[in-house]
Amino acid sequence: MNVRDLAALLLLASIWGGSFIFMRVAAPEFGIYVLVAIRTVLATLVLLPFLIAARAVKECRQHWLAIALVGMVNTAIPFVLFNYSSLHLEAGVNAILNATAPMFGALTAWLWLGDRLNRVAVGGLVLGFAGVAVISQQKVGEGTVSIAPILAALVATTCYGLAASMMKRWLWGVKPIAVAAGSQAMASLMLLPSAIMTLPSTLPGQAAWLNAVALAVLGTGIAYILYFYLIGSVGPAKAITVAYLVPVFGIIWGLIFLGESLSVWSMAGGAMILTGVALTTGVVRWRRAPATPPDEGSQPPR
Repeated sequence: MNVRDLAALLLLASIWGGSFIFMRVAAPEFGIYVLVAIRTVLATLVLLPFLIAARAVKECRQHWLAIALVGMVNTAIPFVLFNYSSLHLEAGVNAILNATAPMFGALTAWLWLGDRLNRVAVGGLVLGFAGVAVISQQKVGEGTVSIAPILAALVATTCYGLAASMMKRWLWGVKPIAVAAGSQAMASLMLLPSAIMTLPSTLPGQAAWLNAVALAVLGTGIAYILYFYLIGSVGPAKAITVAYLVPVFGIIWGLIFLGESLSVWSMAGGAMILTGVALTTGVVRWRRAPATPPDEGSQPPR
């Protein structure tokens, strides 16, 4: 990974980590559905010129049903759930829980697509879910929140994992920008009735508007462009490593801008989740050393 790609990776992680700050500030004033509608509509407008430039509008029409389903599972539902959880959980905690998405992706691919999970990957799943249990026990044990916001965040990341398998099964070979822009547009249509029915009684303040626009333009539109750039430049396996950096930035931005603090238990649970994700996705691999060294001549030249 060259300097340009590394800079794009860090920028993407910082933007996605900041998304939890944007939601935390804007959701109380806009409401859950209105904020998601603003996010998806503006993101669609950001992505539209790239869609046209890539000549991918035709693909949106050809695969509209699959794209609509992906828009529901990968955008509409998880965005709503994370907006709800942001009303109750710190941005840093939500960023940590968001990191479970690759685990759910691996689990869904195993159950639906028949992708193989070795023992190390299964151990990673167990460790990651144990980390979730640590965070859940600590947050609920404090008596400050119920289990509902935590479950909402986990259902959202389950949706992300399911959407990955949906795209692999139904949209393989379709241009990524068509899936990104099309799914945002479809999600906008799905959420419009709920947004209209839940319009805020008072006009949100300037800070809420700035965070809502940042969430849409930066956290969704530009972030998708950066992510697909990384997939094309360094490949999906390296691009997905952004999942390990997002919680770091989410915690940092929460400390700086919202004065949040995370307990030792939350940090420990987060470390367990990230280690579990690394094992499940194969970023960390364990290899058994041979019992006896092989003959020198038996190894192929390197």
